[in-house]
Amino acid sequence: MPSSCKEIRAALAQCLQESDCIMVQRHTAADCLRSPLAETLPTKCQQLKKGFGDCRRGMIDMRLRFRGNQPVTFKTLEDTEEAGKGYQLYAGKSAFAGANGKETSGNEKEPEDWREAENRKYRQQLEKLQQKDGQSKKA
Repeated sequence: MPSSCKEIRAALAQCLQESDCIMVQRHTAADCLRSPLAETLPTKCQQLKKGFGDCRRGMIDMRLRFRGNQPVTFKTLEDTEEAGKGYQLYAGKSAFAGANGKETSGNEKEPEDWREAENRKYRQQLEKLQQKDGQSKKA
């Protein structure tokens, strides 16, 4: 098993050991990973389970065999959680990789709807035409 899958596997095992499914309800790890108990796992464990499955599938997938799996280190996940950077694991990769979303306060002015902008321009053009017609009639 590649080292990238080993690390996700270890993180999944650690997450499972700390989950209520094993600690409180006393189920085995294999039982907790199967339905219907898998739905009761914390979100982090569900994401790690999906990432581990995709990592294992990537070892067989012919499209990825020559390139190999993208290494995902659990240490980077922990570091981003501590830093509070809103990291979300999706299929073993960051869901927001490269996305630099700007933070907002919620008090920003809502952008004008394009229909309203077009209506405003149309009304201004009509007013100009009416003013020209009014001036030409006076003359």
